[in-house]
Amino acid sequence: MISQSSGYAMTALGFVAAAGGRPVLVKEVAQASGIPAAYLAKLVHILAKRGLVVTQRGVGGGVTLARQATLISLLDICQALADPILETRCMLSNVPCSDVRACPAHEFWTAQREQVMAFLKRTTVADIAAFEARKRWKQEPETGGVMPAIRSVHS
Repeated sequence: MISQSSGYAMTALGFVAAAGGRPVLVKEVAQASGIPAAYLAKLVHILAKRGLVVTQRGVGGGVTLARQATLISLLDICQALADPILETRCMLSNVPCSDVRACPAHEFWTAQREQVMAFLKRTTVADIAAFEARKRWKQEPETGGVMPAIRSVHS
């Protein structure tokens, strides 16, 4: 499982990507994503230092992606935040997993870890942006949780 920090960063970058290149204020991202603003500001600072986002202060400033959303994988985010999911620990203990020390779960855990890494590599911020957009569209406040198309049929 990814850390809360990585999950927050993925959600936030999906929101930034959905802005289509327009700078977005951290406060706006935090509010829309349900992430504490101070915590998100720290994450954005780390992501900027790692080259995933660009920040600009002042009027017209905010956060933008440093490259296209399709070119930022979830693995990139996990690496930028040193997510524990990247550690190659044994499933049954706190030591590094290795073929030399093949515990009863080794074969299973190695296969699972490879699947997780493949998912993180192939899934991008663009995928998260599309998901978040669909989620927001389905939960518009004025519809009471009903999709707009359904609301218009009953109006």
